[in-house]
Amino acid sequence: MKAIVLREYGGPEMLRFEEVATPEPKPGEILIKVRNVSVNVTLDIILRKGLYPMKPTLPHVMGTDPVGEIVALGGGLSKDFKIGDRVAVHTPMTSPDCVPGQEADDPGIDRLFGIHCWGGYAEYAAIPEANAFPIPENLSYPEATVIMRHLPTARHMLYRKAELKEGEWVLIMGATGGLASCCVQVAKRMGATVIAAAGADDRVQKAIDIFGADHGINYRSQDLAAEVMELTGGRGVNVVTDSIGDAELWPGAMGSLGKLGRLVTAGAHGGGQVALNLRMMYIKRQRIIGTPGCDFADIEWALNAARDGSILAPIVDRIMPLHEAAQAHKLVEGRVPVGKLLLDPTLSADHPAGD
Repeated sequence: MKAIVLREYGGPEMLRFEEVATPEPKPGEILIKVRNVSVNVTLDIILRKGLYPMKPTLPHVMGTDPVGEIVALGGGLSKDFKIGDRVAVHTPMTSPDCVPGQEADDPGIDRLFGIHCWGGYAEYAAIPEANAFPIPENLSYPEATVIMRHLPTARHMLYRKAELKEGEWVLIMGATGGLASCCVQVAKRMGATVIAAAGADDRVQKAIDIFGADHGINYRSQDLAAEVMELTGGRGVNVVTDSIGDAELWPGAMGSLGKLGRLVTAGAHGGGQVALNLRMMYIKRQRIIGTPGCDFADIEWALNAARDGSILAPIVDRIMPLHEAAQAHKLVEGRVPVGKLLLDPTLSADHPAGD
């Protein structure tokens, strides 16, 4: 099969389109023909540079969230999968003896599909059955990719970690990104008033027009904390979701948080090293909460929300052939896409994207 192989860390040119052996599913695994996989800043680009804390054994095939159809089954499966089923992949590989409902806190979550085993930047991928979930019939492959990647985590951040309540105010940083746009919708579904913050006016407007945010702020051209305080009557928001971790943006995010406020983060692609005003934090009795993933209950919730059409998929900016992975990485690093950029191993230069 064809795959994008990383043999040494570095720039996009390290991504090589090569012929490798097609994997065979082991007991407890399924083999899928990959239809889409997304390009993620943290789990792909930062990993490619060698800066991600978890480092795979090289050579490596990355790609943490492929979707596709099952073409072969390993033995000893407990789920009722069959050839031809469409499935999406949940990235964290929890322990077999994990307590249900505690998957996001299980030590096994530190093992990630596409990092600790070969992933979906390939024509085929072997998937542990515990990581595979049926795609609702009303979802296309691109929609399933981005929803499965982000919606369960968004729900976990707001429902389980922030314990968001109806009537509270929420500030969503980077509001048109994959995870953040899901956070906007989850917060609205939970009855919150949502302020969408992004770095360009068109992105702010999309968060309002497409995903339903109530207010919008451009944190590059406006004083974020001052605007939030004006909107909230000086009280600040109850919850902030920030998965950017940008040192320049962090003071505005924390400064927008009111008394007893909760800031939840599930990423740090903006750098991750930020200054923290501990005095203000303890005076206001605020909390900062980190979570890398979600529980299986969040996945079921997300699939049901996608199935009934009450949650929109994050924006898919473009779909590119797998062999253009290096160019895709350059675009994402340059923050060119508004929304997700996906790779499709079934595409060639003269073969347009399908669903």
